[in-house]
Amino acid sequence: MPFKRPTLTELVDAAETDIEARLPGADARMRRSNLNVLARVLAAGEHTLYAFINWISKQILVDTAEADQLDRHAAIWGITRTPAAFASGNVTFAGTTGIVIPIKTKLRRADGVEYFTNAEATLVAGTATVAVTASAAGDAGNALGAAAVSLISPIAGVTSQATVAAGGLTGGADAETDASLRGRVLTRIQQPPHGGASFDYVTWALAQPGVTRAWVYAQELGLGTVTVRFMMDDTYDDGIPLAGDVTALQDAIDAVRPVTADVTVVAPIAVPLNITDLTLTPATAAVQAAIEAEHADLIRREAEPGATILISHLREATSVAAGETDHVLANPSADITHDTGEIAVVGTYPWSV
Repeated sequence: MPFKRPTLTELVDAAETDIEARLPGADARMRRSNLNVLARVLAAGEHTLYAFINWISKQILVDTAEADQLDRHAAIWGITRTPAAFASGNVTFAGTTGIVIPIKTKLRRADGVEYFTNAEATLVAGTATVAVTASAAGDAGNALGAAAVSLISPIAGVTSQATVAAGGLTGGADAETDASLRGRVLTRIQQPPHGGASFDYVTWALAQPGVTRAWVYAQELGLGTVTVRFMMDDTYDDGIPLAGDVTALQDAIDAVRPVTADVTVVAPIAVPLNITDLTLTPATAAVQAAIEAEHADLIRREAEPGATILISHLREATSVAAGETDHVLANPSADITHDTGEIAVVGTYPWSV
């Protein structure tokens, strides 16, 4: 029989009853009386103890443990929480030939994210490309190629604004969430390693910073081959990994894969799911935003490389959006299919073009 935790009101009532039972003639229910205050203080303390016991009980099992306690469960299974990672890449400076850019030169993006150079660089033919690293770990440090960054302290002879080189600044990721770590631990328990089984590759991929989804395809490129595709939904707007992310995951899997496996890690090909004809009732900004959020959630849950997005599911996601009372989805009007390696990502809407 499950235990029913008493409410604060029930605990107060029980304390008042106990006091009256032990002090005949006393009235512990009289407002503002000393006995009434005492009953409420005792009940509050007991209520706090019940809350702590409830929290402790959740830490006993992996599927409800949190924070440090979840880390301890994970450690038993040889799993550690993926720490926050620093974004890095190359930045190109322009200026007078021969000028030296010192190591640890600080740069700042327009939104306040800062970077520093990893080495000294000398401008040759008016330019210099130097490796940089974000000052703080996290996915906020990632940036696309051609993004602008500015010198925090001017350097004579160097243009104050620099440009992120092709390939962008990649590798930045926030610390792994409890939900993600819990999922990996449960997978480890329910699906023990089998020396290179399909789910082993998914497990190895999800252990990398920033990776949120992964799929494995056996013999896609021929006998003995394994193809791994993955997404970084919390790092990039469309979730598609950049070249540096692909290289990092390839290196990580190569370090643990069976020696006979021919593994290729690739990024999925993004195919925007554009909604070109959608009539809403009511057609307010709030409803539009709610529908975009529901569609994004659907894509994250159901989109896979080469998979089909069912039009019925898309219509359902539209219907459950907060505030929507009616809609007509005319385009797309059928299931959205994808070729090998292609994956649906959030596209455009009639009100955003």
